[in-house]
Amino acid sequence: MTAAVSRQNQVTAEELVERARALAVRLDERSAATEAARQLPAETIAEMQEAGLFRVLQPTRWGGYAMDPMVFFRCQMEMAKACPSTAWVYGVVAVHNWQLALFDDRAQQEVWGEDSSTLISSSYMPVGKVQHTEGGYLLSGRWGFSSGSDHCDWVFLGAFVPPREEGQQPDMRTFLVPRRDYRLDDTWHTSGLRGTGSKDVVIDEPVFVPEYRTHRFADGFRLKSPGNTLNPEPLFRLPFGQLFVRSVSTSTIGMLEGATDRFIAGQRERVARGDGRKVQDDPSTQAAIAEARATVHDLRTVLAHNMATLMAYAEANEDIPVDLRVAYRYDSARVVEKCRRAMLDLFAAAGGGAIFESHPLQRYFQAINAARAHYANNPEKPGINFARVSMGLRTTDYFI
Repeated sequence: MTAAVSRQNQVTAEELVERARALAVRLDERSAATEAARQLPAETIAEMQEAGLFRVLQPTRWGGYAMDPMVFFRCQMEMAKACPSTAWVYGVVAVHNWQLALFDDRAQQEVWGEDSSTLISSSYMPVGKVQHTEGGYLLSGRWGFSSGSDHCDWVFLGAFVPPREEGQQPDMRTFLVPRRDYRLDDTWHTSGLRGTGSKDVVIDEPVFVPEYRTHRFADGFRLKSPGNTLNPEPLFRLPFGQLFVRSVSTSTIGMLEGATDRFIAGQRERVARGDGRKVQDDPSTQAAIAEARATVHDLRTVLAHNMATLMAYAEANEDIPVDLRVAYRYDSARVVEKCRRAMLDLFAAAGGGAIFESHPLQRYFQAINAARAHYANNPEKPGINFARVSMGLRTTDYFI
């Protein structure tokens, strides 16, 4: 393992971002086929593996790079410009390598012991049915929206562990389950992000999940997870809530950027059928471009600032203030809605042709709207919590 780690860690952040940028060319070429297949092609996963993109947030002791999370987000945004579905899958699957680093070492050994490139999908919705048993739990249920699940050999599943004694609170946990213990149900027929293959995960009969293959959300909030003693890199001292929510909002920044580039390319020479004027001279077209570009710039700037601040605390091994975490959670929740509004303006300015499925804006328009439907991308509750904390009340959200 030592030699592999030494060799792989020679890669730089800029080299990884450039690899993502180069891969985006091929992603664009196969984007239509990806959407039609309703899942990523195997060659896309293989190319991301070969480029080392899944290792950005992986611990160095498992052959990863344990890099600053902005490297991860920059790679995600580059791919989102070309193929929203690929960027979405990359975001939610690659971040699981980070979370697995927080688990007990026995869980890490089971997943990566023989192959450190093994991937994990997820569905964190806490709908699983849990029973206490000796040494762990019995888990069953049906979970939706498991993106990239066809290409993963394990899955993270959310559930509340019922209290052992009356009066205690349920314990929210992530359960790590191997592929042999669940099946996939292809329910993924959607208007947007079609290529993500976000199928249902089903455990019909209860399966045993040992204690060490669970991760308590409370531990992630307190930054006292079992894996923190095993993987000392500053990256793993970030709060779980801060990194995960950004993994499902950041791709839309790249989507909006890609949509804007295609909009400009399509409108530069277009002549309006209604009055015969050049569309590039139309004030509403110009305003839509300006707002879209400004939105991308603003969101990228806030993202970079927030991650730099969080990493500074992690590198100094200092506690991150709760009010800061609450504010950053709201920053993430606002991203997709801001992108959606800018995208609506572009779509309206594109003319009647934009409603056709073949129009280049369609996959961005549908993907951003689909991303807005994710629970973590609804700004209402994080906004209310941000206001409460600003007025001196306690946070009601611990996924921060």
